[in-house]
Amino acid sequence: MIILGIDTSCDDTSAAVLRDGSEILSNIVSSQTAIHAKYGGIVPELASRKHIEMIWPVVDEALVQSGLSLDELDAIAVCGGPGLIGSLLVGCGFAKSVAYAKNIPLVAVNHLEGHILSTFLEERKPEFPFLSLVVSGGHTSIYLAEGFGRYSELGRTRDDAAGEAFDKVCKLLGLGYPGGPVIDMLAKEGDPRAFIFPRAYVPESYDFSFSGMKTAVRNMVQKTAGGNPQSAIGAPQAEITQFTKDVAASFQASMIDVLVRKMEWAIVGKGIKRITVSGGVAANSALRLKMAEMAAEREVELYLPLREFCTDNAAMIAIAGYHRFMAGEISGMELNPKAYLPL
Repeated sequence: MIILGIDTSCDDTSAAVLRDGSEILSNIVSSQTAIHAKYGGIVPELASRKHIEMIWPVVDEALVQSGLSLDELDAIAVCGGPGLIGSLLVGCGFAKSVAYAKNIPLVAVNHLEGHILSTFLEERKPEFPFLSLVVSGGHTSIYLAEGFGRYSELGRTRDDAAGEAFDKVCKLLGLGYPGGPVIDMLAKEGDPRAFIFPRAYVPESYDFSFSGMKTAVRNMVQKTAGGNPQSAIGAPQAEITQFTKDVAASFQASMIDVLVRKMEWAIVGKGIKRITVSGGVAANSALRLKMAEMAAEREVELYLPLREFCTDNAAMIAIAGYHRFMAGEISGMELNPKAYLPL
């Protein structure tokens, strides 16, 4: 079976072609980072306009690399949410048009399910049930996955998502956008014990909270700048000092400690010995290391997708769409994307 996956949930335009729900024939991602970097974050209107420009070239390139044509597709899977509504409309509108013109099934996929199933793109696949930490720019949640299409949310962030906090702290330090890769790089040269930032464990819950951690970083930076936030916050091309590296390392250590600790609580509480970590923040080298150390100590099987499958991509949409299709879950032309779409 050949399925085309399309993802335009945020600022990346992506298309992928999968065979039999496992063999990746192509996975093309067009990034908009250069467009949004000067604004310090994603501008939704610019994102949707760029999707309109890139959707067909990206899909065409995915087909070319796969060696197939639209006439050889058995189904189309498209991200129907959650995400930026303008961006989602572009992908869904394109997918519906192709499905109608070629008379092939259309499958709507929840973006979060795509992240959970991204580990199934690897040769080593987890068995059900497993615990899944989805940690990205827009989401930070722990799910219990009991089968394809069977997910229960155990906990979620009560304010900022982890990736959002990374981006905001990076902006506070005047280091540009996106923040995750920059913080990850600088933290390697910083002292993670230089500053103690709050860790909101939210006792008796699997929920997260990162707003206090972000505010603590802001206060630290302002204090260092002599109480003048404009001299330290949001300044483009800020000088990278040892102080900056230490703040980055300390913030990252606090963030990772909470993420790892909460997953450890879930392992003990649910008695499940298989975990997955996915989403853009799962590409963070320190998180991957600390999660692996915890898994080894707890004698737990850890599944991490390749970094290219951590960030938004259409291959994960295609594999989720494949399993929805096999379960007979087909969408009609009335499909409308939703910015908020719980899994």
